Amino acid sequence: MAKNEKNPEVLIVDDEAVVRAGISRVLAQQGLSIHTAADGSEALAIMAQQPINIVLLDIKMPGMDGIEVLKHLRATYPETVVIMITGHPSIQSAVECTRLGALDYLVKPFRVDDLETLILKAQEQATLAMESEDAPEEVGTLADVPYIVGNSPAMREVFSTIRRAAPSDSTVLLTGESGTGKELVARAIHTLSERTNKEFVPVDCSALVESLLESELFGHVKGSFTGAFQTKHGLFELANHGTFFFDEISNLSLNIQAKLLRVIQEREFLKVGSQKRIKLDIRIIASSNRDLKEAIKEGAFREDLYYRLSVVPIKLPPLRDRTGDVPLLVDHFLTLHSQKRNGRQRSVSKRALEMLSAYSWPGNVRELEHTIERVLILEDCDVIEPEHLPAFISQRQGEFQVFSEESFSLEELEKRYIQFILRQTKGKRQEAARILGINRKTLTSKIKKYGLRVNW
Repeated sequence: MAKNEKNPEVLIVDDEAVVRAGISRVLAQQGLSIHTAADGSEALAIMAQQPINIVLLDIKMPGMDGIEVLKHLRATYPETVVIMITGHPSIQSAVECTRLGALDYLVKPFRVDDLETLILKAQEQATLAMESEDAPEEVGTLADVPYIVGNSPAMREVFSTIRRAAPSDSTVLLTGESGTGKELVARAIHTLSERTNKEFVPVDCSALVESLLESELFGHVKGSFTGAFQTKHGLFELANHGTFFFDEISNLSLNIQAKLLRVIQEREFLKVGSQKRIKLDIRIIASSNRDLKEAIKEGAFREDLYYRLSVVPIKLPPLRDRTGDVPLLVDHFLTLHSQKRNGRQRSVSKRALEMLSAYSWPGNVRELEHTIERVLILEDCDVIEPEHLPAFISQRQGEFQVFSEESFSLEELEKRYIQFILRQTKGKRQEAARILGINRKTLTSKIKKYGLRVNW
């Protein structure tokens, strides 16, 4: 095999010092750069500090076992090649490791020939990955995009589009249901672009007051209207040379849409009350959970603005259409929120994970994250079992059941679920909207539509 200019970095993770030393001696003779770790936590710490191309990972270790570490590696470092090591081989463990993305596994005690054969195979795969890094036009099939977790075919397509779109300055339109991660995709595009060291300015169009929106976006000069006591820089100025993200752009009025269209076309704008044109160098990304083509038909969205925004359209799949990513996401959120608190690592039982994967997640990834966070706060357990999950996921009797003997329309189920969440949050609309994965304006509209009670 032709030697790549960049030699693969190898990490050996095993709680037995004699195993680490033995493998290190063999691989050192092949000229590989070797790192070692005695447990999962140490391994992840090393991975966070420097790029590792190949990991040899023991399954049975104290604390975080090899399967947990493998899940984290697949979610965070998907291009890293992993070989599992086990002293207790079984068909079940082999299938599990393969399903989670391990290349193969070694059985202790193993022969030097077997180790060298697998390392050669891993080197070939790692070299392809490193060559891909040097050839951006070839990259896009692996989940190596920052901020986002997933390895399903639908998400691989999203990753591919992100990588191709990021280097350009073309406008991007992100569509998908609430909670699918549209802002994360916008941030990933910004991070992978040449503007990465400049400002990323997100604006939630549903949260801005219409009467103040123009001033917020464009800024104003002193005395331009009642209350304008001093000149104010708008968000466009703050984002100059960076990326501007319009979240839920369908909430903009037709008046502001017309002015935004001029900004995109002319790359300049006027402050409120000023005649001086300000040049603008920004990348614009927009998102919408509403079908903008339908909004155009209804007269609520400008067709010319839609085509200006959707130069690069990216549609994010709902979580129910990529349930294979749920285990990766659960592991990611467990690690993330454990680190935010006391660092205590939790795991999820097989049955609880099956329930999480079977749930429809109307609030998508955002709802899944909030569910995991809630369990970590409220439940004192090392392993999350079905009884630790919210009743509407585990389908326990009481509070709220997803299914029953009685049949309901989808609208009736939505009504009951929103009422249930309002009761859980004691009528706190902002908290209820967060759990439901919708904005407060949409929640208020549904409360009025269904005539729901909000005070307890």
